[in-house]
Amino acid sequence: MEAFRESQDRVRSMALIHEELHEGKGDNKLNLSLYLEKLVDNLFQTYRLGNTDINLNMDVEENTFIDMDTAVPLGIIVNELVSNSLKHAFPGRDKGEIRIKFRREENESDEGNRFTLTVSDDGVGFPDNFDFKDIGSLGFQLVTILVDQLDGELELKSKNGTEYTIRFTVIEKSEKVSAPAPQ
Repeated sequence: MEAFRESQDRVRSMALIHEELHEGKGDNKLNLSLYLEKLVDNLFQTYRLGNTDINLNMDVEENTFIDMDTAVPLGIIVNELVSNSLKHAFPGRDKGEIRIKFRREENESDEGNRFTLTVSDDGVGFPDNFDFKDIGSLGFQLVTILVDQLDGELELKSKNGTEYTIRFTVIEKSEKVSAPAPQ
Protein backbone atom coordinates (compact mmCIF):
# COMPACT_ATOMS: atom_id res chain seq x y z
CA MET A 1 0.00 0.00 0.00
CA GLU A 2 2.89 2.34 0.85
CA ALA A 3 4.53 1.76 -2.55
CA PHE A 4 1.23 2.50 -4.26
CA ARG A 5 0.88 5.81 -2.38
CA GLU A 6 4.44 6.80 -3.27
CA SER A 7 3.74 6.07 -6.95
CA GLN A 8 0.59 8.19 -6.74
CA ASP A 9 2.62 11.08 -5.30
CA ARG A 10 5.12 10.87 -8.15
CA VAL A 11 2.37 10.90 -10.77
CA ARG A 12 0.61 13.76 -8.97
CA SER A 13 3.81 15.85 -9.02
CA MET A 14 3.97 15.50 -12.81
CA ALA A 15 0.23 16.16 -13.21
CA LEU A 16 0.62 19.41 -11.26
CA ILE A 17 3.29 20.50 -13.72
CA HIS A 18 0.91 20.00 -16.60
CA GLU A 19 -1.87 21.87 -14.76
CA GLU A 20 0.44 24.81 -14.12
CA LEU A 21 1.58 24.86 -17.75
CA HIS A 22 -2.02 24.75 -18.93
CA GLU A 23 -2.87 27.76 -16.74
CA GLY A 24 0.34 29.57 -17.69
CA LYS A 25 1.34 31.78 -20.56
CA GLY A 26 1.59 28.96 -23.04
CA ASP A 27 5.35 29.29 -23.48
CA ASN A 28 6.15 25.88 -21.96
CA LYS A 29 7.63 27.48 -18.83
CA LEU A 30 6.46 26.93 -15.28
CA ASN A 31 6.33 29.38 -12.35
CA LEU A 32 8.36 27.29 -9.92
CA SER A 33 7.27 29.01 -6.70
CA LEU A 34 3.54 28.44 -7.40
CA TYR A 35 4.17 24.87 -8.49
CA LEU A 36 6.22 23.98 -5.40
CA GLU A 37 3.60 25.48 -3.08
CA LYS A 38 0.88 23.29 -4.61
CA LEU A 39 3.11 20.21 -4.68
CA VAL A 40 4.17 20.47 -1.03
CA ASP A 41 0.65 21.36 0.12
CA ASN A 42 -0.52 18.16 -1.58
CA LEU A 43 2.17 16.14 0.20
CA PHE A 44 1.24 17.59 3.59
CA GLN A 45 -2.37 16.59 2.98
CA THR A 46 -1.33 13.07 1.90
CA TYR A 47 0.89 12.47 4.94
CA ARG A 48 -1.25 13.91 7.72
CA LEU A 49 0.66 12.84 10.78
CA GLY A 50 -1.89 12.64 13.57
CA ASN A 51 -0.95 15.07 16.33
CA THR A 52 2.42 16.00 14.83
CA ASP A 53 2.71 19.72 14.07
CA ILE A 54 5.05 20.00 11.08
CA ASN A 55 5.67 23.53 9.84
CA LEU A 56 6.72 24.35 6.32
CA ASN A 57 9.16 27.16 5.66
CA MET A 58 9.42 27.93 1.93
CA ASP A 59 11.94 30.44 0.62
CA VAL A 60 11.51 30.16 -3.13
CA GLU A 61 12.45 33.03 -5.39
CA GLU A 62 9.19 34.32 -6.84
CA ASN A 63 8.55 34.50 -10.57
CA THR A 64 11.28 32.04 -11.43
CA PHE A 65 10.13 30.38 -14.64
CA ILE A 66 11.71 27.11 -15.71
CA ASP A 67 11.16 24.82 -18.66
CA MET A 68 9.64 21.34 -18.59
CA ASP A 69 13.02 19.59 -18.89
CA THR A 70 13.98 21.11 -15.54
CA ALA A 71 10.55 21.26 -13.87
CA VAL A 72 9.80 17.53 -14.08
CA PRO A 73 13.00 16.30 -12.39
CA LEU A 74 12.85 19.11 -9.81
CA GLY A 75 9.25 18.28 -8.97
CA ILE A 76 10.02 14.61 -8.45
CA ILE A 77 13.14 15.43 -6.39
CA VAL A 78 11.17 17.75 -4.07
CA ASN A 79 8.38 15.17 -3.89
CA GLU A 80 10.81 12.44 -2.78
CA LEU A 81 12.74 14.54 -0.25
CA VAL A 82 9.70 16.15 1.39
CA SER A 83 7.85 12.81 1.50
CA ASN A 84 10.88 11.23 3.12
CA SER A 85 10.99 13.96 5.78
CA LEU A 86 7.28 13.64 6.48
CA LYS A 87 7.53 9.86 6.84
CA HIS A 88 10.83 9.45 8.72
CA ALA A 89 12.19 12.66 10.27
CA PHE A 90 9.92 13.11 13.26
CA PRO A 91 9.26 9.80 15.06
CA GLY A 92 8.06 10.30 18.61
CA ARG A 93 8.00 14.09 18.25
CA ASP A 94 5.03 16.39 18.19
CA LYS A 95 6.76 19.29 16.36
CA GLY A 96 9.07 19.74 13.43
CA GLU A 97 9.97 21.91 10.48
CA ILE A 98 10.65 21.24 6.81
CA ARG A 99 12.43 23.95 4.81
CA ILE A 100 12.63 24.41 1.05
CA LYS A 101 14.90 27.05 -0.42
CA PHE A 102 15.40 27.72 -4.12
CA ARG A 103 17.72 30.46 -5.37
CA ARG A 104 19.35 31.63 -8.56
CA GLU A 105 23.07 32.00 -7.90
CA GLU A 106 25.42 34.59 -9.28
CA ASN A 107 27.06 33.13 -12.36
CA GLU A 108 30.11 34.88 -13.74
CA SER A 109 30.13 32.91 -16.97
CA ASP A 110 27.64 32.95 -19.81
CA GLU A 111 26.96 29.23 -19.43
CA GLY A 112 23.37 29.61 -18.19
CA ASN A 113 21.53 30.15 -14.93
CA ARG A 114 22.95 28.46 -11.83
CA PHE A 115 20.44 27.37 -9.19
CA THR A 116 20.57 25.91 -5.69
CA LEU A 117 17.73 23.86 -4.21
CA THR A 118 17.89 22.99 -0.52
CA VAL A 119 15.39 20.71 1.20
CA SER A 120 15.97 20.24 4.91
CA ASP A 121 14.28 19.29 8.16
CA ASP A 122 15.04 19.51 11.86
CA GLY A 123 14.25 15.85 12.41
CA VAL A 124 16.30 12.96 13.73
CA GLY A 125 18.75 12.90 10.81
CA PHE A 126 20.82 9.91 9.80
CA PRO A 127 23.19 7.90 12.02
CA ASP A 128 26.83 9.09 12.14
CA ASN A 129 28.16 6.12 10.14
CA PHE A 130 25.52 6.53 7.41
CA ASP A 131 26.70 6.52 3.77
CA PHE A 132 23.98 8.02 1.61
CA LYS A 133 25.52 6.51 -1.54
CA ASP A 134 24.53 3.06 -0.23
CA ILE A 135 20.82 3.83 0.16
CA GLY A 136 18.83 1.18 -1.64
CA SER A 137 15.42 2.87 -1.65
CA LEU A 138 13.74 3.62 -4.94
CA GLY A 139 13.05 7.19 -3.84
CA PHE A 140 16.69 8.00 -3.17
CA GLN A 141 17.80 6.22 -6.35
CA LEU A 142 15.32 8.43 -8.22
CA VAL A 143 16.76 11.54 -6.59
CA THR A 144 20.34 10.68 -7.57
CA ILE A 145 19.33 9.77 -11.13
CA LEU A 146 17.38 13.02 -11.53
CA VAL A 147 20.21 15.12 -10.09
CA ASP A 148 22.47 13.46 -12.68
CA GLN A 149 19.88 14.22 -15.38
CA LEU A 150 20.13 17.91 -14.40
CA ASP A 151 23.95 17.61 -14.53
CA GLY A 152 23.82 18.68 -10.91
CA GLU A 153 25.64 18.00 -7.67
CA LEU A 154 24.02 16.55 -4.57
CA GLU A 155 25.29 17.19 -1.06
CA LEU A 156 23.84 15.65 2.11
CA LYS A 157 24.36 16.93 5.63
CA SER A 158 22.89 15.15 8.62
CA LYS A 159 23.53 17.22 11.69
CA ASN A 160 20.53 18.59 13.60
CA GLY A 161 18.24 17.04 11.00
CA THR A 162 18.83 16.36 7.34
CA GLU A 163 19.76 18.80 4.59
CA TYR A 164 19.95 18.03 0.88
CA THR A 165 21.56 20.65 -1.34
CA ILE A 166 21.36 20.35 -5.10
CA ARG A 167 23.25 22.71 -7.40
CA PHE A 168 22.67 22.74 -11.15
CA THR A 169 22.84 24.97 -14.21
CA VAL A 170 20.08 25.54 -16.74
CA ILE A 171 21.23 26.55 -20.17
CA GLU A 172 18.61 28.61 -21.94
CA LYS A 173 17.41 27.00 -25.12
CA SER A 174 17.21 29.10 -28.21
CA GLU A 175 13.65 30.17 -28.85
CA LYS A 176 14.34 30.70 -32.53
CA VAL A 177 12.46 28.52 -34.96
CA SER A 178 14.46 27.59 -37.98
CA ALA A 179 12.93 27.95 -41.40
CA PRO A 180 12.11 24.73 -43.22
CA ALA A 181 14.79 23.56 -45.62
CA PRO A 182 14.08 24.29 -49.29
CA GLN A 183 12.94 21.32 -51.29
